[in-house]
Amino acid sequence: MGRDAGRLSLILLFTPFFLWIGLLIILPQLGIGYVSLREKVGVNQYEFGFGNYANFVNEPIYRNTLMRTAWISILVTALALVAGFPVAYYIAKIAKERGRMALFLMCLIPLWVSDLVRAYGWIVLLRETGVISTGLLRLGIISAPIEMLYNDVTVIIGLVYTVILFMIVPLVSTLQGMDDALLEAGYNLGGSRLTVFRRIIVPYAMPGIVAGSIITFMLTAGSYLTPVLLGGKNSSWFTEQIYNQFITRYNWEAGATFGVLLLLFTSFVVWIGLLFTGQSLATTVAKD
Repeated sequence: MGRDAGRLSLILLFTPFFLWIGLLIILPQLGIGYVSLREKVGVNQYEFGFGNYANFVNEPIYRNTLMRTAWISILVTALALVAGFPVAYYIAKIAKERGRMALFLMCLIPLWVSDLVRAYGWIVLLRETGVISTGLLRLGIISAPIEMLYNDVTVIIGLVYTVILFMIVPLVSTLQGMDDALLEAGYNLGGSRLTVFRRIIVPYAMPGIVAGSIITFMLTAGSYLTPVLLGGKNSSWFTEQIYNQFITRYNWEAGATFGVLLLLFTSFVVWIGLLFTGQSLATTVAKD
């Protein structure tokens, strides 16, 4: 009787999770995959095939946009790692308990507002009549207002600001489990700070590095508001192409194809990253 009650409790506990996975993730992806395989041959007439994928391959602008999105996402992930690792290490190993909570709270503050508000915040700062340009003009550093929006650098800055927290959190969780005795042993054996960092800290933090990189890369590649608002007409982001196919051109077959290709391509990049680092999805969740 007790075993049956425990099994029922377990089923009830995991039912919302499985419904969420099935109804909001798996089922929509299956639907998108189904739509992507439909080729329009006439008015309300469709045939199944890979014509939509062939059209993508034959159109250079779509291929180039996907590759551009991929390399900028990788760059943003690398910058988020470089900027976030020192913060995570300080929070996990140096800061005191009370200071650790305060620093973590400061990292969470940007998430209190939506992506739209954060993007417009950057616009207020960087536009030609924005805070930075006006301030530099009044200080006499520049002689005329400058426009700092609508370029790749601004888009990268905005994306790093958006995703860096998702790099810091896995790193903090991993580094908190590292015994300080490992660092002391490294120094006692004559290791320099660089050697200890390279031979002890980085290998131990690798699961957190990989987990944070996967999250930030996926979030960056799937971002829409930040590249479009900060990049303006000069922005060439793959999610914008997906939006245009679905909403502007009402070409759901092409939009679904682009969505499937984005998922497959980003998954391929993640797999290559796991292969290169010698990690697996299991080791990014917990370290034995």
